[in-house]
This record gives sequence, structure tokens and C-alpha cells, in this order.
Amino acid sequence: MSVNSIFQYFTPKDRKFYPLFEQSSSNLVAISKVLYEALTTTSPDKRIEHIRQIEKLEHVGDEITHQIFNEVASTFITPFDREDIQKLAGGLDDIIDYIHGSAKRIELYKVDKIHPSMIKLAELIGNCAEELNVAIGGLRNLNDNNMIKIRAALVRVNSIENHADDIFDNAVARLFEEEKNAIEIIKIKEVLSALETATDKCEDVANSLESIIVKNS
Repeated sequence: MSVNSIFQYFTPKDRKFYPLFEQSSSNLVAISKVLYEALTTTSPDKRIEHIRQIEKLEHVGDEITHQIFNEVASTFITPFDREDIQKLAGGLDDIIDYIHGSAKRIELYKVDKIHPSMIKLAELIGNCAEELNVAIGGLRNLNDNNMIKIRAALVRVNSIENHADDIFDNAVARLFEEEKNAIEIIKIKEVLSALETATDKCEDVANSLESIIVKNS
């Protein structure tokens, strides 16, 4: 091994980790937008097209996560704790998985009537994705201004998640009250649950980011 190779091995690969996290959060923004489009379209064919696009973006997310984990395994010095890197990467992947899962349930269960609360939850997922994208973009340079921006974004994620909990609870209560078909109740509740869990996972990522900035401030 050359001296140059040894030097590269011990040098933190900030040029790789930060772009990968930014790619992951950008992909999250993209998939959340397609989810919203899938739920708001009135065309069944268009909805299926959007679901196929969600599947592709989910695969993109898996590949980015795989790259991050490979970098953790092959890099001697990382920009922040390995455990935090893995937790953040896994958390972003979890959000995308639940977005994909909710879309998949809509197709598999043949959910023709999109419940208004599904649309609202999809909107909130998109809002969380945008905030997380801002926060992750600030990790490259943890100066005072960026720290303020990151923390403000994380507070908004927590607030959005609380709002999503309320929407889910109220939607399920109304569903049991208004829907008489037990099968429809199960189908709609399954989709709502997956969407609400996606917002929970957004809060988990916000907590991971909070841990990172506390350790590195």
C-alpha cells in the first residue's frame, strides 16, 4: 500500500458521506411528492403509474443506504459517530419504506376511495421530508447559523408529527363511526396506519439529527 493510499484511508471521507445523506434526503422529498400525487389524482391509471414511480424511488433509497453502510465499513475516520451515521441512514430508509408500504397497500387492497385524511397525512409527510432535507443540508458545516436552522427544522418536524397523530386518531374514530363495511374499515385503517408511521419515522430521524448536532456542537 502506498503512502498516499494510507493517507486517504485515515482521512475522513466527508466528500462521500455528506453527499450520500443529501441524496437520501432529496430522494425522500421526491418520493413524498409522488405519494401526494398518487393520492390526489382522480385517475386510477395515473395512481398506478405513481405507485410504480414510488417503487423505483424506494429502490434508489435502498441503494443509497447500502452505499452509506459500505462507506461506514470501509472508512477508518468518519465525520461523526458510526452508530449515528447508521441510525440516520436507517431512519431515512425507514421513512421511505413506509411511504412505499402505504402506496403498496392502496394497490394490493384495491383502495378505490381515497380517504381525505390519507391526503392530509401525505401532505404532512412531504412537509417533514422538506424539513429533514434542510436539516441534513446543514450538516456539512455546523456553524452557529446552520445549527439554528437545523434545530428550527427539527422542531417543526416534531410539531408536524404531533399533528399527524391527531389526524390519524380522529380519522380512525370517524371511520368506525361512519363506515359500515368492516372490510373497508380494515383497508383504510391499514393505509392510514402506514402513513402515520411514516411521520413517526420522520420524528425518529429528527431525533438522530439532534443527537448528532449535540455531540458535534
